[in-house]
Amino acid sequence: MATQLAVTEELLAYVEDISHPEDQVLTALRTLTAELPGGPSMQVPPTEARFLTLLVQLTGASRVLEIGTFTGYSTLCMARALPEGGRLITCDISKKWTDIGAEFWERAGVADRIELRIGDAQETLAELRRTEGEGSVDLVFIDADKTGYPAYYEEAVALVRPGGLIVLDNTLFFGRVVDPAADDPDTLAIRQVNELIRADDRVETCVLPLADGVTLARRKSA
Repeated sequence: MATQLAVTEELLAYVEDISHPEDQVLTALRTLTAELPGGPSMQVPPTEARFLTLLVQLTGASRVLEIGTFTGYSTLCMARALPEGGRLITCDISKKWTDIGAEFWERAGVADRIELRIGDAQETLAELRRTEGEGSVDLVFIDADKTGYPAYYEEAVALVRPGGLIVLDNTLFFGRVVDPAADDPDTLAIRQVNELIRADDRVETCVLPLADGVTLARRKSA
C-alpha cells in the first residue's frame, strides 16, 4: 500500500543522518545504556526521544510525570524541554539503573528540575493524587513494566489536567499484539490497555507506529 513504509536499518540510519544530532551528554548516556543487560530494548531510541522533547515543548508542559526511568535517557530529554521553573517527577522501582542517569542529569545541568521517586509505581501514583491532586500534571509518559500499564493508565488519566497529554510507549510490543499465539502476561497487558484506551471517552487518541508503538491520549476538557 502507498501509505505503508518498510523500515530498514538503512532508512533508520538516514533518519538519524538528517535529524538534529544528540549532544555529547545524550550520546554518552545512550551508549552506556546500550551496553547494559536489556539496554537496547529498554531505552527509547533517539527518534522517539526527539519526539518526546517536542511534545513537552509543543504542549507547553511545565509539570511532567514519567513512569519508568531506567537510566534516565528519556528523563533527560524531557527535562531539558521544560520551561524555567518546570518540574519532572520520574518513578522507578530501583536505584540500580537510575543512579546512572542521575550523574548525567547533573552533567546536563537539569538535575534541579528532576525529582526521582523510588518504590512501587502504583503506590507512588496514589500518593501523588493525595499530595498533588487530580489534574496536577501536564504530560505523563508511561514506559515501565507492561503488566502494570492498565493501572498506570488509569492513574495517569486522573493525574493529567484537562487538555493534558498521556504518552504510552511499547503499545505495539514487538508486533506481538497481533500474534494470536502470543499470550504472555506482558502482551496480554498491552492488549488490555490498548482496548481500555480505545473505549475511554475521557480521551482523544492516536496510535503511531513509531519505534515499538507510541500511543497519544489527550484528556478531553470538561
